[in-house]
Parts: sequence; structure tokens; C-alpha cells
Amino acid sequence: MMAKLSQDELLEQFETLTLIELSEFVKAFEEKFDVKAAAPVAIAAAGGPAAVEAVEEQDEFDVILESAGDKKIQVIKEVRALTSLGLKEAKDLVDGTPKPVLEKVAKDAAEKAKAQLEAAGAKVTVK
Repeated sequence: MMAKLSQDELLEQFETLTLIELSEFVKAFEEKFDVKAAAPVAIAAAGGPAAVEAVEEQDEFDVILESAGDKKIQVIKEVRALTSLGLKEAKDLVDGTPKPVLEKVAKDAAEKAKAQLEAAGAKVTVK
């Protein structure tokens, strides 16, 4: 049997995950507990599904790529890093802007993705 992790230990574990790993964790968490997770860290730290009802503010965000800017190859690389898209699909997404890169993700994941895409030279909106 595993020892129970403290909130700080749980947060440390979540910090090490990539966006894709975190997304996969959220899906697994939702299936296991039959809930729609607003933010897995908040739910895990609060001790269970009861935390879901407590969140009334917007908890799902879409990251929209408005334009690739002049560093298109860098933006395509970031899109691939943030999604499970192949090279052709990522290029098509970047060429077809405005397009959503991530949909229905937690606020921190959306802000992190926006920062990564903007660092590559893209224009991004979070809705």
C-alpha cells in the first residue's frame, strides 16, 4: 500500500508532468471518479469529487492560434509539443489560423501553452 501524499508532495508531482501527461491524467481521473475535473491539482488536494461543485468560475479554456507570425517553423514545433499532432497536421493547423491548438484545458495549462506559443512568435488568444 502506498503512503498518502501531502498536498505539497502532490503538487510537486504535478509540476513534473508535461501538458500531454497532465491531460492524460485528467482523463484517467475523470473516468476513475466519474467526475469532470476542473483542475486535477485542486481536486486531488481537496480530497475528492466534492471539490468539482465548488468551482463556479470558468474552468475550461481554449487556446486559439491567431497567427504564426514570422517564425512559422518554431510555432509548428510548439504546436507539436503541446498536442499529439504529427508534422503535417501541425503544419495544416498553423497554416489554417485562426485555429484552436488546445480545447477545454485548465487555466494554468492554457496560460503555459499561450506563453510557449508566444515565445515562438505566434499571436495567441485564450478564451
